[in-house]
Amino acid sequence: MDPNLLYWKSHGQSFLGRVQIWFNILDPSSLLTSNLEIQKAHDDLGSGEKLSGKDQHLLISLSSVHADSGAVLPLIFRPPALMPLSIPWVVASLLPHRSVSPALAWQFLLQSYNAGFNYTHRNSSSEQSEKRSLRQLLLMAGTVSYATFAGALPQIIISRLHVTSAPLQSFLRFALPIPLSAALAAFSVSVIRSEEKENGVRVFDSNGNPVGISKAAGEKAVRETALSRAALFGTTAAVPNMLTLLLQRRIFQRNSLLVTSIHYSSVALVFALMIPLSFSIFPQLGAIEKESVEKELQAAAVDGHLFYHRGL
Repeated sequence: MDPNLLYWKSHGQSFLGRVQIWFNILDPSSLLTSNLEIQKAHDDLGSGEKLSGKDQHLLISLSSVHADSGAVLPLIFRPPALMPLSIPWVVASLLPHRSVSPALAWQFLLQSYNAGFNYTHRNSSSEQSEKRSLRQLLLMAGTVSYATFAGALPQIIISRLHVTSAPLQSFLRFALPIPLSAALAAFSVSVIRSEEKENGVRVFDSNGNPVGISKAAGEKAVRETALSRAALFGTTAAVPNMLTLLLQRRIFQRNSLLVTSIHYSSVALVFALMIPLSFSIFPQLGAIEKESVEKELQAAAVDGHLFYHRGL
C-alpha cells in the first residue's frame, strides 16, 4: 500500500480529522515545490519516519503524489491548485449573462477543468497502460460538451425563448442552477471514472497487502466521490443564490450593484470553504464490507472488510 494511503488509514477515519488534514494539505504554497522535493517527501513518508500532521514533507506528499501510481501529479490538477484556478470559473459560471456565448464559454472552461481534475485523481490501480485510451478521450470530450451545454441551459432558455417574466427569470438564474450544478458535478465524476466501475479497483486487507481487484469497491469509490463533488458544487450554488434572492427582495431592492458584489464574494467564500469539507465527507481510504465484495475476495477480509483507494 502506498505511504499516502497508509497515512490516511491511520489518521483519516474521522470526519473532523480529515477536515483538519485537508485544510493543511490545501495550502497553495506547496505548489512551489519541485518534483525532486516532492519525490523525496514521498520517500521519507514511506521510510516509516513518524511525521506530525503539519510536517511539510507529509503535506507535500499527500498533496502532490498519486496514491496508486506514486507519480507526481500535474501542477494545475493538484488539490491546492483547485481553489485559485477554479474560483474565477465558478463565479463566472453562476453569473447572469446577457447572451448565450459568455455562458457557454465560462461553462466550457469550468467543465474542462473539472474533467481533467476528475481524471487525474481517479483510481488507476487496475489500468494496464498509462496512456489514455481512445474510449477515455471520447468520454472526456463527450462529458465536457454535454456539461457545457447543460450548465448554460438557464441562459439558453432565457435568450432563445425571450423570457421577460421576473419570477421566471429569478427561477432560471438562481433556483435551477442549484440542482443543475450538483447533478453535472456528479455526472462528470461518474462518466470520467466509469472504467473503475467496469474494471474494478485494487483492494487491500487490514495489513495493507493487495488481495485482488473488486468491481464492487470501484462502484463504491466512484459513487462516494460523485456525491462529494455534488455537495461541493451544489452548496456553492445554493448558498449565494438563496442569499442574493433574499437581499434583493427584503434589504437591497434598489442597490443592485451591492447585491452583485455580495453574490460574487459569497460564491468565492462558500466554494473555498466547501473544498476541504466536501473532500472530507468520505475517507480517502474507504472500507467495504466483506459481504459486498466478490466471493473470491471474501476470504481475505479476515476482520470483516477490505480497503480501497477512493480517489478524489
